[in-house]
Amino acid sequence: MELNCKTVERELTVSLSGELDHHGAREAIRTIERAVECNLPRRMVLDLSRVSFMDSSGIAVLLRGYRRVTETGGTFRVVGVPDQARRVLDAAGVGKLIDIS
Repeated sequence: MELNCKTVERELTVSLSGELDHHGAREAIRTIERAVECNLPRRMVLDLSRVSFMDSSGIAVLLRGYRRVTETGGTFRVVGVPDQARRVLDAAGVGKLIDIS
């Protein structure tokens, strides 16, 4: 799992690539939480376009990112969701809570 964080005008974009499984999810959560604490973004975009596989551990990453950003009054959305990851998110109903485009 590789993560890249970039902040421009209080919009934090976190791009993930590789497999978002149990091991990758732990690292992703820690990185996202640190980035939110350091940048206090008004908006956060989680880009999954380069994720090759995601299991239910990925749901925890989205929910933790969503919670951390909304706690500080920011907004959260997920973009570039591959078909396999979308099936995982749809099965869990995550789209009812989080903006997924």
